[in-house]
Amino acid sequence: MSAPTESSAHPPLQEWLDRIARPIEFASRDGCAHLKAVTNLSAFVSTQVLSLLGHATYPKAIEARLMSLRDLFVDCDPALSVQEQRRRLQVAAEHINALRTAVQQQRQYSQEPPVQSSHDAEVKLKERSPIWNLSVRFVKGVGPKRTTVLQRLRIETAEDALWTIPWRYEDRSVMTPIGNLVPGMLASICGTVEKCDAKRTRNRRLSVLELGVEDQSGRMQVVFFNQPYLENMLSVGTRVMMSGRVMAGRHGWMVPRMDVAQYEILGEGSESTLHVGRIVPIYHETKGWTSRQMRILVRNLLAEHGLELLDHLPVPLRTRQRLIPFHEALQEAHFPKTGTDLHLLERGKTPAHRRLAFEELLLLQLALAARHRAVHDEPKELRFNPRTPLLEKLGRLLPFRLTTAQDRVIREIFRDMISPRPMNRLVQGDVGSGKTAVALHAIVMACGSGYQAALMAPTEILAEQHYRNLSGTLHALGLQATLVHGGEKVSVKRAQAEQLASGEIQVAIGTHALIQHGVTFKHLGLAVVDEQHKFGVLQRKTLIDKGYKPDVLVLTATPIPRTLAMTVYGDLDVSVIDVLPPGRKPVRSFLFVEGQRRRAYQIVRDELRNQKQAYVIYPLVDESEKTDLQAAIQGAEQLQNGEFAEFRVGLLHGRMKTTEKEAVMADFKAGTIQLLVATTVIEVGVDVPNATIIMIEHAERFGLAQLHQLRGRVGRSTHQSYCLLMAANMGQGKAQRGRAVQEQKELMSSAKERLEALVRSNDGFVIAEDDLRIRGPGEFFGLRQWGMPEFRVANLVRDGDLLQQARQEAFSLLQTDPGLNEPAHQGLREAMLRKWEKKLELGSIS
Repeated sequence: MSAPTESSAHPPLQEWLDRIARPIEFASRDGCAHLKAVTNLSAFVSTQVLSLLGHATYPKAIEARLMSLRDLFVDCDPALSVQEQRRRLQVAAEHINALRTAVQQQRQYSQEPPVQSSHDAEVKLKERSPIWNLSVRFVKGVGPKRTTVLQRLRIETAEDALWTIPWRYEDRSVMTPIGNLVPGMLASICGTVEKCDAKRTRNRRLSVLELGVEDQSGRMQVVFFNQPYLENMLSVGTRVMMSGRVMAGRHGWMVPRMDVAQYEILGEGSESTLHVGRIVPIYHETKGWTSRQMRILVRNLLAEHGLELLDHLPVPLRTRQRLIPFHEALQEAHFPKTGTDLHLLERGKTPAHRRLAFEELLLLQLALAARHRAVHDEPKELRFNPRTPLLEKLGRLLPFRLTTAQDRVIREIFRDMISPRPMNRLVQGDVGSGKTAVALHAIVMACGSGYQAALMAPTEILAEQHYRNLSGTLHALGLQATLVHGGEKVSVKRAQAEQLASGEIQVAIGTHALIQHGVTFKHLGLAVVDEQHKFGVLQRKTLIDKGYKPDVLVLTATPIPRTLAMTVYGDLDVSVIDVLPPGRKPVRSFLFVEGQRRRAYQIVRDELRNQKQAYVIYPLVDESEKTDLQAAIQGAEQLQNGEFAEFRVGLLHGRMKTTEKEAVMADFKAGTIQLLVATTVIEVGVDVPNATIIMIEHAERFGLAQLHQLRGRVGRSTHQSYCLLMAANMGQGKAQRGRAVQEQKELMSSAKERLEALVRSNDGFVIAEDDLRIRGPGEFFGLRQWGMPEFRVANLVRDGDLLQQARQEAFSLLQTDPGLNEPAHQGLREAMLRKWEKKLELGSIS
């Protein structure tokens, strides 16, 4: 830490602190009785701080503390309540004490003798590391073993530990007299140990410590098992606070017993209690690390590194959003003051939670906005021709009229393509809304302008379907298209590669592997990515690394709630196709349980006899799940030999060879297979208009968005279509005990709510919002396959409005200071890059 450089015209920091402290300490004396006697305190403090900072340069931690001191008095209106004025004076006194401590530490540091050993040098280095670089290993009470345990909780640094806020709180601030304890209640007591009796069982494998604890109102028993070390800590005469559940003692209710969850030994003074006697934070735990240990760790960090906690948010922004200072937010989130509303704490709605959540969301939105700006600032070498004759020819070839929504989105895409900036656009459209036709217009414009286009799908089945659906139209326009997939012969692959490299083939269709495995394009102008979330967020950088700078169009049929679109796709421009093609009837959905199976089969049979086709879907969580795969195979055999013996039953699953899958799909499209049993490989994009009914087995195992996708395989013509959800008998099953039965009930309740939401609505966006609300962001995204950012405090269900505000602030900041280079914004820029530079590949920005 470098010593401050001060001009001779300005007093040393210690002297300045003494001067500014006098009026604050005078106003605070005798319970703030002299508050009214001190006038112009606000202007005095503000002027003094600015004057000091204008004449000298100080370490960042001291500057941040000085600015926090000034912030307390910037809007210190006499009209503020006396209580609020007292609070600010109290916080100001804390800042002054902390600054005095910092001055003393600087003096000691400047007088230290040279470091003697390499070990000491390492320790000094750790002591001076910024909190975001300080490994939690070097924090008091952690060490190498516990570091490994903490890593399971995603805690690597001291900063991570401070951002790991409690997941719930318990109010142990109210002390119940022992004489008032009643059965079953959760209570906190304060008393004295009057009996301490340690015993061992005969086989000596179990140690028992029996305590008698009393206060003026009564006496209770406490028993600890296998904790012999407590005998010395809880000796007779020790004053303790204890919290736990009350139950009958050995002599009934005359002397109750407490099952102690937490205890605190009270010292001579009035030191702050951590585990009882307050609103106590409860953290997520793991084997080898408890909430108790976490509380001690956080308390120590706040005490030892409080000065290093810089407030990155600019003062004007904090004022606009009414956000409390960062240090205060951390203190209140971890150790709320007695009297804080417990319901607001539990829901994460306190000013402290709001402050921390806002910072998390702002850093992400700044990163996305910066990436959005970086993409739009890239020079664009492509020159597309919106008047290519091929577009007019395409309009004549299409056997249907585009909807108003399709027309609007095509205009938005064309506007991007002819602009001097690269296109990076997401097209969101519900199942069957006609995204492929929209993408086809972009492909034709690119190829008609002399470029090549690549269409990438998440699965080979969907890539094959795109090829079948588009190749005829493309051929009629004089464009050559090819399907690129892994199962081809070497000679075919070589020929494809040569034709793409020479430009002879204009359109390549395949999975995302298309840009990864040795395929080169002569002049790639457009990349269309279908159902992007299926293979993670495809970075533009992947294409640029391959030497391409095409316009990028992302298609998704998975409706994404507004809040999630702002995080997962926050750097893309978004278009929405919100109108279905004319004549389409909404799919009618019905929920059945096991006892109603025969009735469900009858509905399927009636459709098949009416010359229609059907799907029966089995859940397949993972291709390696043999039991799920077996269920689908056996299901197909049983249906063919039993209920649907009069029809031809086909089977489709991910383990089949490409040629087998193609043959099955071709037969189903041709109508020679009437009923197709499939795993979830048909979830996206499969298009057979004559299929009018889908029956989904074990529907309770699917997420809502996935069920909506599956339902979208039917209802693709003017005929009425049906979706039958076959679920396990809700709430029935083997008898279970305790927590297991509670968890089972909660799972069933959530599943039932999901299925009923699907029956109620056909609107994918409504369903997506329901799914997010029911399951929460973590589970909604599944195995991080959406590229979902992880938050420690923010919750996208709860903090949707906050996210919108953070997004507006981020774009506003970058508009006035694109590089975040102004002194007031540099801390924010550094924090953003620390958090998101690697995850969002912000290389060009940093």
